[in-house]
This record gives sequence, C-alpha cells and structure tokens, in this order.
Amino acid sequence: MYRVRTVAESFDVSVATIYRAVESGALRAIRLGKGKGAVRIPGDAIEEYLTACQSAAVTREGHRELDEVAAGGAA
Repeated sequence: MYRVRTVAESFDVSVATIYRAVESGALRAIRLGKGKGAVRIPGDAIEEYLTACQSAAVTREGHRELDEVAAGGAA
C-alpha cells in the first residue's frame, strides 16, 4: 500500500493529479478511517494504472499517425 504523495513523487506529478485519477476511477485506491480518511493505493493498482496509461498513449499515437496520413492525402 502506497501513500498518495509517494505515488505522485514516483510519477513526477502533483498530488492533485493522483487524487483526480483516484476520484475519476482511473486509479484504484482504498480509503481508511472515518470521514475523509487516509487514501492508500495498492501496488497492483499502480501496475494497472500504468498499463492503462501506456495503452492510451499508444492509441493516441496511432490516431496522430492516422491524422497525419489523412492530412497528407487530402492535400
């Protein structure tokens, strides 16, 4: 189990970015305690999130290449 700050530092992003990923459901986390509580992120959830991010990057890159081909073909 990892703290939000630890995950943010390892990804070199802000703590707010990790909280947004948790709130959107993109990054699975566990809330401990009452009220707002503490947020902990399981190690396997980090692996799942990284895989999803890599897949999204590949998909975006593929779309970019298709856009470039389409733009070249239309000219």
